[in-house]
Amino acid sequence: MEPNYFEKERYERAKKRVQRITGFYSHLLVYVVINLMIVVVNVQQLDPGESYFKWQNFTTLFFWGIGILAHGLSVFMPYIVLGKNWEERKIKELMEKERKSKWE
Repeated sequence: MEPNYFEKERYERAKKRVQRITGFYSHLLVYVVINLMIVVVNVQQLDPGESYFKWQNFTTLFFWGIGILAHGLSVFMPYIVLGKNWEERKIKELMEKERKSKWE
């Protein structure tokens, strides 16, 4: 294969990774904005002397937070655990195995 093909492939992988990271940060921004709005509305609806710290005021924050955590792990964890160039090394390894098996 020509080097230009590998450059295109690396570019496409990098582009997909950037899109995933951008998607995560967009999700995080929406999470923060919406939860701040919920806090403001909940505080405005409190009776005098009533405490804000009740479970129902934190359910959205908590359960959506679990979703944010899962999204973040899916975006960033493979690179933390496997290393930066794991995909590229694995592709080269599999291509080398395939090349060797064709000639044998």
